[in-house]
Amino acid sequence: MSHSQGSQDLGKAVLRIVLGVLILLHGISKIMAGPGFVVKVVTDAGLPVELSYLVYVGEVLAPILLIVGLWTRAAALIVVVNMLFAFGLVHTKQLMEMAPTGGWALELQGMYLAGALAVALLGAGRLSFGGIDGRWN
Repeated sequence: MSHSQGSQDLGKAVLRIVLGVLILLHGISKIMAGPGFVVKVVTDAGLPVELSYLVYVGEVLAPILLIVGLWTRAAALIVVVNMLFAFGLVHTKQLMEMAPTGGWALELQGMYLAGALAVALLGAGRLSFGGIDGRWN
């Protein structure tokens, strides 16, 4: 493995692990708070209540897969879809707002979305459960 390849694999690992940990913390928070808020948001939008439980796939299961580097591209795409739903169902009013401290009001959500899209495009790299042959990442 060349130095350049090693740096790329390390960069991919840092990106997917940090993304996974940060989104997983949101999922853990939602588990601890119970499904009430998410169910309300989903049903208020006229969507079936069953869809509200997919937030746990996007904020618990997919981040765990990102952290270990298993089915990484699929997990990252799940996070992308989860973030698009978050934008559409929760953050629509903030799309064009600035934060009180400067910057976009949705910069965190935007970084989650962009990071997940980057991981989906890049894959997990060699420092993952998929390992050297990359079959699972």
